[in-house]
Amino acid sequence: MPVPGAYLLASEELSVLPIPLFLEANAEGGFIAAPPVPHIWEPGMCLDLRGPLGHGFSIPQGVHHLGLAAYGETTSRLYPLIEQALRQSAAVALFSEAPVTGLPSAVEISPLSSLPEALTWADFLALDLPLERLAELGDSLGLTEQRRLSCPGQALLWTPMPCGGMADCGVCAVQAGRNWKLACKDGPVFNLEDLVTR
Repeated sequence: MPVPGAYLLASEELSVLPIPLFLEANAEGGFIAAPPVPHIWEPGMCLDLRGPLGHGFSIPQGVHHLGLAAYGETTSRLYPLIEQALRQSAAVALFSEAPVTGLPSAVEISPLSSLPEALTWADFLALDLPLERLAELGDSLGLTEQRRLSCPGQALLWTPMPCGGMADCGVCAVQAGRNWKLACKDGPVFNLEDLVTR
């Protein structure tokens, strides 16, 4: 069972490359995978799974205000964090332009454009970010030379990870701070400060 933000590599007999699967929700005897999954996969199909792999989210104890932001087409990879936060009686706000359904009524939903104003409210920030949008992260958070990140946070970088850390192929290379890291084994969840500091 992967923890939130960690992944399994899944393949079936026709796969050329394995697909990373992330946790959306726990289920009896297994888990529900967050989309996207290949459209050719059908219920009952046998998959080869490897993992869990990578580093997942680590939300500190005592967080009272959790900000979640999804920059891609789905918010579902952040859903396990909502359940965890609500169990700790934390307030949760989700920022996204993606469609959102089935969330508890306790979760406040806002557009991604309002995220910079929420940074002073949040004790911790968790992002789901496609790698191709990493360059705009600082601007989208409203960060400048004078305004730094006001709360700790982590970001799940969504990128292909075909080797799962076995080959160091470099497809998932990420600049984190002044170093290059591989999302498949050093991530895919990274310290947010490392991603906005160059």
